[in-house]
Amino acid sequence: MKRTLLILFFATCTSCEYFEKQKVSSEEILSEETRELNWQEVDQYPAFEECRELMESDAAKTCFGNKVASYFYARLEAKQPVVTESIDDTLYLYLRISEKGIPAIDSMEVDSLVVAQLPEIKNWLKQSVDSLPKIYPASKRGIPVVTKFKMPIVIQAE
Repeated sequence: MKRTLLILFFATCTSCEYFEKQKVSSEEILSEETRELNWQEVDQYPAFEECRELMESDAAKTCFGNKVASYFYARLEAKQPVVTESIDDTLYLYLRISEKGIPAIDSMEVDSLVVAQLPEIKNWLKQSVDSLPKIYPASKRGIPVVTKFKMPIVIQAE
C-alpha cells in the first residue's frame, strides 16, 4: 500500500511538468516563419503568357527579362529617332511589377548625352511600359508579391 501511495505521489507531482503542453498562437508561428523567409527571393518570377510554363527560376527570370528587353527595343526602334551625333550608351531602367502584375518605372539612369540627342527617350520608355502585354505577378509561397528589376537598355544610334 505504501508503495502504491508513493508511486501516485510521484506521478501527481511530476505529471504536470512533463506532460504540460505549451500553447502557441498562430501569430507566433506566423511571426517566426516570416523571420525565416528570404523575402529577397521569390518562388515564381513575374511572367508573360509564354514564360509561365518554365519552372526553373533562372530560366523563368531570363525569359521574362528577354521578353521585356525585346519589347522595349521593338518599341524604341519603331520611333526611328534622328540623332546628330552617334550614341553608344547603356541606360538603366528600374522596373517595378506590382502584386497585381502592373508594371511601372521606379526610376531611370540616363546619361545627359542620350537625353540631349533623344529628348523624348523617357516618355518613350514610359509608353513602352504602359503598353506591355499582361504580366502575371511574382509569387512567394503562392502569394502575389511586388518585384523590382534593374533593366539595362543599350542605346546605339548613328
